[in-house]
Amino acid sequence: MRHVLTSFLSVHWAIVFALLALICIDGNRGVAAALGVLGVTVESARFVDLQNVVVVAPLAIALLVVAVLFFWAFVDTLINDAASPGADSVVRIAFISASGVLSMILIGGAAQGINGLFMVVAVQLAALLASYVAMLAERRSAAASDDADFRATAHSMAKAAAHNSLLSLISGRTGPNGKGGR
Repeated sequence: MRHVLTSFLSVHWAIVFALLALICIDGNRGVAAALGVLGVTVESARFVDLQNVVVVAPLAIALLVVAVLFFWAFVDTLINDAASPGADSVVRIAFISASGVLSMILIGGAAQGINGLFMVVAVQLAALLASYVAMLAERRSAAASDDADFRATAHSMAKAAAHNSLLSLISGRTGPNGKGGR
């Protein structure tokens, strides 16, 4: 069974973090533009250090790594099923990395004195958490439905075997070749 919600959310977050990294790399705007996309207005005259390559390069690399992890989670979702033991590990690593990068943005923004960053990062972290819970619920429901199908099949096979056994007892045929009655 293909996991539509998991695939969609993995691609969504991969695109979001890749676009943030590309906006960060842009020479004209840098980190201020990436924060502007998130919803924070930054006065460029006050924050001169946000254009520095020492700030831009690590942030862009971290955002690209998170985007690659979410794309890897998407590919893993397409290739593997939910029953495989390592199915959740890539998704978990991607979400932990994304939360870490957003936390580092919050810490760096607080060090720079950027106003309004806490609420924006809190909303993004809440969206990440909701996405992770939705992915986890979809994977668990798929695993539970597979388990329910297995139990239903086993139950119907047991009922059929009991029915065949009763029919053979009633007719007096106990063996597979029909010999050996009462």
